Amino acid sequence: MPDWKLIALDMDGTSLDLGLDISEENRHWMQRAMQAGVAVTFATGRHILGPVRQFMRELGMTWPVVTLNGGEVWTADDRLLERHPLHPDDIRFLYDLARQFDVHWWATTVDGVVSDVDIEPHLRQATWLKFGFYADNMDTVERIWALLESRGRYELSNSNPNNIEVNPRGVTKASGLQTVCDHLGITQDQVIVMGDSLNDIPMMRWAGLGVAMGNAQERVKQEADFVTDVCEAHGVARAIERLLSDRITTR
Repeated sequence: MPDWKLIALDMDGTSLDLGLDISEENRHWMQRAMQAGVAVTFATGRHILGPVRQFMRELGMTWPVVTLNGGEVWTADDRLLERHPLHPDDIRFLYDLARQFDVHWWATTVDGVVSDVDIEPHLRQATWLKFGFYADNMDTVERIWALLESRGRYELSNSNPNNIEVNPRGVTKASGLQTVCDHLGITQDQVIVMGDSLNDIPMMRWAGLGVAMGNAQERVKQEADFVTDVCEAHGVARAIERLLSDRITTR
């Protein structure tokens, strides 16, 4: 059996249920993996502020976490290992594009989220880490995506079919997890990843094994080594139980 050393979990639609909590079943099997000597962490599009730290502490995670799709990597004791900001000129372009298409937008700074406001007062003062677009009309999403892609400056992904998440080129959950591996002294072929959206595809391609949720977008399922149950049916727990059955004793 492969010598798995790390399980990296997406949060929304993967570790979290639709109530934005981690089920008792998922918690149980995540902790059993840790007790068996396998590190468990998050690789998420979320900011380190808020539920990321909360869940890390509740679960007793002591390994670095990837946030903002690779925009930052933090240790469990709140030390920043890596940060990849977007340039203010890019933020101006993205903001103008959102206004041109009249769509909802948000942008993540080191201090939190800014959305649907006049960006000018914040533009040069903030450190920008991620930008997002949301549109109900999929044709609009596709048109914005094509325009962004044509610039060749951005890493494009989503956490929902109707949104677009923008990071600097080359910044992904995979790049963040490589930093985690370097910090822990392990290799990418010893990593299991689980996710449901396009921002999880880079780490699926990078890791030793990729698991797609039953509720994952179809492109994610195509990239995965196998598909587990949906998040509401404790898909993370079922995958850990399947993959680590040789290392975890029965209850």
